[in-house]
Amino acid sequence: MKPRDDWRQRADQVGFAYHTINGETYWDESVCYSFTLRQIEDDIESATTELWALCKEFISRTIDDQEAFERMKIPRLAWNLIAESWKRNDPTLYGRFDLAYDGHHPPKLLEFNADTPTAVFEAAVFQWYWLEDGLSRGFLPADGDQFNSIHEKLVTRWREIAGGKLVHFVCMSRSVEDSGTVAYLEDCAKQAGLATDVLDVSAIGLRRNTFVDLSGRAMQGVFKLYPWEFMFADAFGGSPAMGNTQFIEPPWKMLLSNKGMLAYLWEMEPSHPNLLPTFFEPDIRAAEVGTHYARKPIWSREGANITLLDGEKVLGQTGGTYGAEGYVRQSLVSMPEFSGNFPVIGSWIVGEVAAGMGVREDTTCITTDRARFVPHFIG
Repeated sequence: MKPRDDWRQRADQVGFAYHTINGETYWDESVCYSFTLRQIEDDIESATTELWALCKEFISRTIDDQEAFERMKIPRLAWNLIAESWKRNDPTLYGRFDLAYDGHHPPKLLEFNADTPTAVFEAAVFQWYWLEDGLSRGFLPADGDQFNSIHEKLVTRWREIAGGKLVHFVCMSRSVEDSGTVAYLEDCAKQAGLATDVLDVSAIGLRRNTFVDLSGRAMQGVFKLYPWEFMFADAFGGSPAMGNTQFIEPPWKMLLSNKGMLAYLWEMEPSHPNLLPTFFEPDIRAAEVGTHYARKPIWSREGANITLLDGEKVLGQTGGTYGAEGYVRQSLVSMPEFSGNFPVIGSWIVGEVAAGMGVREDTTCITTDRARFVPHFIG
């Protein structure tokens, strides 16, 4: 595809500040992906709905299972908070399933970004503008469409879950991507009619078992782009304030952002068409994945500390600071390759509904924080 001459101007107009990161391309419209409606509806959307149902079934089976919490390295001080959150039916906003999909076979779940998923603004908004420009300027088919109702569903979901509370949006604001993601989700909440405020996670205060902002206001509802495992490791992780605050995402999402969940899903539904054989590394059954597998830390983000193995041969490896908590082994799936690039489908669930998708490309089979976001259309 020929990139739009004015795409950078368009990005600046809508606040897409991280289209280029550290001088490297992130938003890439020099290529795009075309899907059929059948591929979207029968494969990607259907798989997303099915995987979300499996995730909820896993939580319901595991919520009182102390052995599972121990195997997943969930800190003990989090156990009651997670269980209470699930039994209260604390609402979730969104999540992103990362899928390997070649257009012909059922998509396979690589992992679930359940707690702090990013790449939502570019999926929900900027690739939609690209589609609209493509239709009006004629570089896409006149009947082209996109699997994308993410924005509308986010606004609706905020109305459903916030309950009239002031919602504080927190992240590590030094990250341009994180602060941009939070700014977008705050805008969705404002469009839903909610009162909002934004602050850095380091600015959260604690007063009499209540989290407070810089103005001393109680933080009753908090959207946090800050991982649960970080929160429980911080000094305030054992405070009663953790249970006195409505967090989005809620504590029970900590179980789904743990890669041990992948092993439990496979144990629940072996041979499921959307799952890959996955086992905790110390499990004797881990040998069932054979010699061709991905070794993934139980806690890991943005492709860190992952090794792809074929016997003793290392096919790919990334660095990072994870791994002390243990690993899972996940059978390798053959990734589609286009001109030396490997795409991963990020399929979004908003509330309880499959809402849309984005495609990220990397030059290796491990999708890292250096992957590029590439738009798609249905046509």
